[in-house]
Amino acid sequence: MHLTNQHERLTETAGARRRVSTVSGLTAAFLLLAGWLFPLLAAAAGTGHAVVFMYHRFGEDDYPSTSVRLEQFEAHLDHLEENDYHVWPLERIVTRMGEGKEIPDRTVVITVDDAYLSVYTEAYPRLRERGWPMTVFVATDDVDAGRPSNMSWDQIREMRDSGLVTFANHSATHDYLVRRDRDEPDRAWEERMRDDINRAQRRLQEELGEETNENPRLYAYPFGEYDTRLAEIVTGKGYIAFGQHSGGISNIDDPRSLPRFPVNEQFGDLNDFALRARSLAMPVAAVEPWEPILDDNNPPRMEITLRTGEPVATGRLSCFASGQGAMEVEWLDAERTRFVVQAERAFGKGRARYNCTAPHRREGGRFYWFSKQWLND
Repeated sequence: MHLTNQHERLTETAGARRRVSTVSGLTAAFLLLAGWLFPLLAAAAGTGHAVVFMYHRFGEDDYPSTSVRLEQFEAHLDHLEENDYHVWPLERIVTRMGEGKEIPDRTVVITVDDAYLSVYTEAYPRLRERGWPMTVFVATDDVDAGRPSNMSWDQIREMRDSGLVTFANHSATHDYLVRRDRDEPDRAWEERMRDDINRAQRRLQEELGEETNENPRLYAYPFGEYDTRLAEIVTGKGYIAFGQHSGGISNIDDPRSLPRFPVNEQFGDLNDFALRARSLAMPVAAVEPWEPILDDNNPPRMEITLRTGEPVATGRLSCFASGQGAMEVEWLDAERTRFVVQAERAFGKGRARYNCTAPHRREGGRFYWFSKQWLND
């Protein structure tokens, strides 16, 4: 299948606005305090790419929008092994990014959100057989409630003790966090967010040990939804945050919202998986607006500044809007380092995306990929 068709199909799954660079504001302060800023800047030329996949359920056919069929998952794992991919824990990727160390080509990460029971019964045995790691982002209230659809803390501890599985913060409530309660003041919402994050971290450490999810601290937004203020709260607490928008990661990505490729039954085809596994992080130096929430800027006009030095075939760059197909790309300079895209029509309620890809100039079949999620609430 041609990339354009694949990309259009993938996009279907899908108050401040300010120009931000990769490291800015509270994010820069956090990185500096963590001792990461100078190595990160020193690595600005790029020391490799990695692809992070995000799953939820395995073999739970009643939930095709969040589950992958077992034969699909096994095909994914076979593909990674047969093509000599490095399967690394997420913590190692984040640490090496912070230290400016090399990430080998064709490195992937397996992450899972929500801690459903099929992670323990289906995914874990298949990964353990290969000796491969994964990171599970846990919504702790559901585990505490003893829901039969979720793992128990005993099962989570068993996986932890294998040395292959680590656990990280996915909020306590798994609520739509960016959405305020009726007439909720900003300060009350911010305190609610801090309490939610802190409670989940506390429960992880009470059940799994004080060092759990500490070095580094990792956080995944429920539903991949965030706004600027929530992102600042999360990173202000020392977390590296992950969304559900597509794309590879590299040393220059914004730690307020790193991308992951979502995988489910509909989009678990091996060709799609293979395309994403060999993708590269688009060298985006700045994006405007960074704020994902749409109000009077619907459809959003997005301006991207690219970092030079990567072999990106900018003349073949293509961008797509959820449900609307290809968008016109307007280059703002002769060097093709800045471009603008805008969907033709406003988005309806819910989540939407802009996806942009461009081929690698020398390596056939490899594409640079950037995705921006929008939320119309």
